[in-house]
Amino acid sequence: MSEGTMQRVAVQSDDQRARNGRKAQRRAGRLRRGLVCAAAVPAVALFATACSSGSDAAAQGTGGGSDSSSAAGSTDTGGSSAASPEVQAAKYAKLPKPCAVLSQKTLTSLVPKGAKSGKEGTSDDVATRGSCSWSSLDSNGVKGSQFRWLNISFLRFDSDAGRGSGEKQAEAYYTSQVQGAQSVAGAKNTKSVPVSGAGDQATAVRYDLKKKEGAFKQQTVVARVANVVVTLDYNGAGLAGGKAPDADALTKAAEKAAAEAVGSVATANGAAPAPSSPAATPSKSASKSASPSPSPSKSSAKKS
Repeated sequence: MSEGTMQRVAVQSDDQRARNGRKAQRRAGRLRRGLVCAAAVPAVALFATACSSGSDAAAQGTGGGSDSSSAAGSTDTGGSSAASPEVQAAKYAKLPKPCAVLSQKTLTSLVPKGAKSGKEGTSDDVATRGSCSWSSLDSNGVKGSQFRWLNISFLRFDSDAGRGSGEKQAEAYYTSQVQGAQSVAGAKNTKSVPVSGAGDQATAVRYDLKKKEGAFKQQTVVARVANVVVTLDYNGAGLAGGKAPDADALTKAAEKAAAEAVGSVATANGAAPAPSSPAATPSKSASKSASPSPSPSKSSAKKS
């Protein structure tokens, strides 16, 4: 290669290197600008985030004021709620075993041939509800038979903020039970009398009811002691030619048994039976016609 040619090649190489250097400078410039812009984006984002955080903080400050107000309102509400009277706790938390609430002597007077026939009803919560029933059939041959049936049920109410105290609920249920006994379909000669000595409230409802088996004398005693309602159903009939039992004697026996069942509620809860309230004491006239007696009359005992 001649010297001239080598010089031209060197010049061309220098020019090429110069062009390449300028291109590299331009690329570097673009790269720097790109880097600057790229660096600027996080800064803007950071600024936006900072602004957003500030706005959120302001919003939270406003919300915090609302929350504080709400909290204050809640505190006030809580204060007024605490100041308001709470629902009174239920007096009784347990129920007696239903088949063991009556003495053997009482059962023998009510169901002579079935004092040991007690059958406890099914219950999904024995602390809330329970029942037991007895039946007696005394056959007297050609003179007919005497039938007796006894059932005692218990229902206990717990105090509840929504439904009220256990006692108030028991009062409402007691009233509905009495009204139900007074309005049995087909009942004749219905009579209601207050009962003393059986809790806070007690009423005996009696009536005649004719069934295909015979004419029945029905007695229903509903009693309430605090938050527990006791319902005693007792009926009797003379079957196959047997003489109808004395309704007065059956009622007195039912009242005595109801008072005994009511007393078992307090005993089951470890307390002495509570005395009846004045409100449960009937008037003199009612007391005279419906006062409980220790046991059925002699005539009734002979027929039982």
